[in-house]
Amino acid sequence: MEPAVSLAVCALLFLLWIRVKGLEFVLIHQRWVFVCLFLLPLSLIFDIYYYMRAWVVFKLSSAPRLHEQRVRDIQKQVREWKEQGSKTFMCTGRPGWLTISLRVGKYKKTHKNIMINLMDILEVDTKKQIVRVEPLVTMGQVTSLLNSIGWTLPVLPELDDLTVGGLIMGTGIESSSHKYGLFQHICTAYELVLADGSFVRCTPSENSDLFYAVPWSCGTLGFLVAAEIRIIPAKKYVKLRFEPVWGLEAICDKFKHESQRQENHFVEGLLYSLDEAVIMTGVMTDKAEPSKLNSIGNYYKPWFFKHVENYLKTNQEGLEYIPLRHYYHRHTRSIFWELQDIIPFGNSPIFRYLFGWMVPPKISLLKLTQGETLRKLYEQHHVVQDMLVPMKCMIPALHTFHNDIHVYPIWLCPFILPSQPGLVHPKGDETELYVDIGAYGEPRVKHFEARSCMRQLEKFVRSVHGFQMLYADCYMNREEFWEMFDGSLYHKLRDQLNCHDAFPEVYDKICKAARH
Repeated sequence: MEPAVSLAVCALLFLLWIRVKGLEFVLIHQRWVFVCLFLLPLSLIFDIYYYMRAWVVFKLSSAPRLHEQRVRDIQKQVREWKEQGSKTFMCTGRPGWLTISLRVGKYKKTHKNIMINLMDILEVDTKKQIVRVEPLVTMGQVTSLLNSIGWTLPVLPELDDLTVGGLIMGTGIESSSHKYGLFQHICTAYELVLADGSFVRCTPSENSDLFYAVPWSCGTLGFLVAAEIRIIPAKKYVKLRFEPVWGLEAICDKFKHESQRQENHFVEGLLYSLDEAVIMTGVMTDKAEPSKLNSIGNYYKPWFFKHVENYLKTNQEGLEYIPLRHYYHRHTRSIFWELQDIIPFGNSPIFRYLFGWMVPPKISLLKLTQGETLRKLYEQHHVVQDMLVPMKCMIPALHTFHNDIHVYPIWLCPFILPSQPGLVHPKGDETELYVDIGAYGEPRVKHFEARSCMRQLEKFVRSVHGFQMLYADCYMNREEFWEMFDGSLYHKLRDQLNCHDAFPEVYDKICKAARH
């Protein structure tokens, strides 16, 4: 009984402290208390529920039959909206706080919400090497199922809670993208419900204009109800090499060289300052040297970016064998390096051993409990951006990041960008090698002002024919936005499919200049 009494007393004192200080004060100045006591346990419950549900649905093979019924229900909702006069735009009924994007979608309150309850893996066809999934299936679900039967996605973006729909309507990338491209480039078919309630399937050879226009469109051409994605055979481990590199030119040369080597299944860089980085290259394998096995995903292990930094501090190269699923979600536990700002002591051995099994908190729950004051504080003093620039422009790009925002570590991920129709493609007619430069954290540049600094960064990215990932805050005006993205096919499809009364233009949906 004594532990229970002690716990009750602690809980009572905590509630009294909140009463005296106020909930807003605690959420802003001592957020780790709220996260550790409430959000971590709640996040664990969420994970268990969704894992068990996905497992049961797949084992009972009920998803295909129910899928058709759920699609008909979506069509019915769209047709009812049309019969009622099409008075407002439509959007999915999924609450804005459930998305991974830190942006709060205020349009959910004014648009007609179409309920889309599609979160199941429908079919795995190992002969055709295709998996068919609904849009709310997460990367955590995909790796859990596919890896267990010896398969994987060629491009499997990092965080567990990223959804297939978000990765198609937005975009997705991983350290295998130098071989396979972005997430959209491993998709072979999309199924959508359009503005008139009709159902359509599109592939590179069937309704091809729509197929190429859907990625990056953010749900402004129709409602995605299923997708077919390529799968490839998986192996048990990733044989990962760590190489510390000094000097910006040497870093960029090494990174480009490894990105062009097709024998590398994975290539990634972590930049700890403008002239210090660790370049990692990996290949899948079924055999591992026991003495070099590192199950980095175990809850008590150091956060991955801190583990990598040790190779830089000791000036040593390294070789490790990491279980495949652990590798795919190597940044999940620390949400890359964002969690160190929320739980400053989260990487300490004591915390990891006692509470690491509950980490990370759900990003959606962090958003839900953020509050307007904290949201504005984050907006002005926190950066979460991914900029995609040609590899040949990597050195000036990193100088620009350093001068405009000065956030470290920086994530470096190479990818090939095919010359295909759509919103995003290279300037020329040939496939080009690009790099995703990811900056997540508190800017250290003096007198940082979010709008002016980000507009300066966006201007540079446009000047080198680069692209800004649309999950993040975007400060461009309409003319600048359509200078960055090729809207020719997109606008053609919006006209053909009568989208203008049904869905907002992508710029109006995501850009801050359009929402304020």
